[in-house]
Amino acid sequence: MTAQSVSIVLPFYNQEDHIEEIVTSYQEVLRKIPGDHEMILVTNNCRDKSPEICNKLSINYPNVKHIDTKDSGWGLSVKLGLKAATGDILCYTNSARTSAEILTLSLLYAVAYPEVVIKANRKIRESWKRRLGSLIYNLECRAFFDLPTWDINGTPKIFPRKFTKLLNLTRDDDLIDAEFNAICRRENYPMLEVPVLSTKRHSGKSTTNYNSAFKMYWGAYELWRSMRQQASL
Repeated sequence: MTAQSVSIVLPFYNQEDHIEEIVTSYQEVLRKIPGDHEMILVTNNCRDKSPEICNKLSINYPNVKHIDTKDSGWGLSVKLGLKAATGDILCYTNSARTSAEILTLSLLYAVAYPEVVIKANRKIRESWKRRLGSLIYNLECRAFFDLPTWDINGTPKIFPRKFTKLLNLTRDDDLIDAEFNAICRRENYPMLEVPVLSTKRHSGKSTTNYNSAFKMYWGAYELWRSMRQQASL
């Protein structure tokens, strides 16, 4: 069987302190993955030197691309990266939380099972408040979209290019992960969850707070309503 090429989308927002370390570590371990691979670094509305660092990395590594946008949004960054990706296997992940080892393991699963969506499932959280907030959000999404999976926002998320509906994601915000899972359920794309036990971040703190959590709870309802309306047309 011919080795398939892999594209990895890495959104960055004000992460100048660890971008180079992350990309270098990923480059080293990706040699274990059969076939060619590319990284697409997407900087969105950064106020630090993240764009300059990513641009430098794209010059130093032939398989690294850089996209910069002045607009904000996790979902927007993911969509821009996927649009520029050329691989047979497509991946996006939160670089602040994804170690090189977890990325490699997830990609090896994807190479071994090319007809399946691979998704991380973080089993633990940093505090009881984050565990409770995550539980509420996951229960809400499971109820709205009839999902069999947990950890809606868990990354890496990896899928074959032939799952074309996942190339038509619409959300520019954090709800893109709920939309991703809902599309997989609607289209009957098989999914394998890889358990992740680490809570380590490479740097910085999560931007999730009470306000953003409420927006996600309400956003999940609006996404469900929107998808129901589209299905009825």
